[in-house]
Amino acid sequence: MTQSTDPWALGHHRMVRMNPRSDVKGPPEAATQVPPSQTLSRGIRALEILAAAERPLSIAELTEALGVHRSVAYRILRTLEDHSLLVRDDSGRVQPGPGLSVLARGVSRNLQTAALPELTQLANTLHMTAFVAVWDHQECVNLVTVEPRHSGAALAQHPGNRHPIATGAPGIAIQSTMTEERWQQVGAGNPYRAEAHEARRLGYATSHDEVIAGLSSIAAPIRVPGGRPAAIAVVYIRLDQDADAVGKALAASAARIESQLA
Repeated sequence: MTQSTDPWALGHHRMVRMNPRSDVKGPPEAATQVPPSQTLSRGIRALEILAAAERPLSIAELTEALGVHRSVAYRILRTLEDHSLLVRDDSGRVQPGPGLSVLARGVSRNLQTAALPELTQLANTLHMTAFVAVWDHQECVNLVTVEPRHSGAALAQHPGNRHPIATGAPGIAIQSTMTEERWQQVGAGNPYRAEAHEARRLGYATSHDEVIAGLSSIAAPIRVPGGRPAAIAVVYIRLDQDADAVGKALAASAARIESQLA
């Protein structure tokens, strides 16, 4: 009998992880001096590549995208598979696994729970894709999205989609929760949009042709207690849309979400 040499075909062995000692503490400055883990970074990058791919990827494709030796890629992928963060189909191609959805449910859990009913109502009333975007370093990241029912031409805004924080209505809405001076302190060098002043006055922000050519967006800020501000937004194509009516609907939804978070 010929023994398989494919690491993915070998026996399944889960790693046993020891709990770190809680009584061992280093100096406060030690955390900033410790270099990042290259292996962990590569594993996270593999998940990002798979999440962004439009189809399952072969091991060779993922290895090339990671820029590592095939043996390194096998070790990374096998560990991710052990934790159900990726799965293989019958042809051996890999795609995101169910473990990711479990992790995702814990991200801004309270915000997701409070926002989902509002997103559903907005999407079905306005016949637009509605979503919540959160501020992540230099970018806005879609946290949760609802597409309208009975709409054959809804624009997709998948959870995890990103765009620069200083581009588009969600970023402007987030900036509107802060003064320009405060943004300069926390905005990581991103410019403060002049439109943020108007968004603060109106309660919502608008943008057109910024994140994706030909698309418009309207967003209202959500102030999250103890956390960074977020935005509830819609995206659409129609040019005859009553932006003020949509903006007021978004602002009202944002206020209800904030009351749930308080």
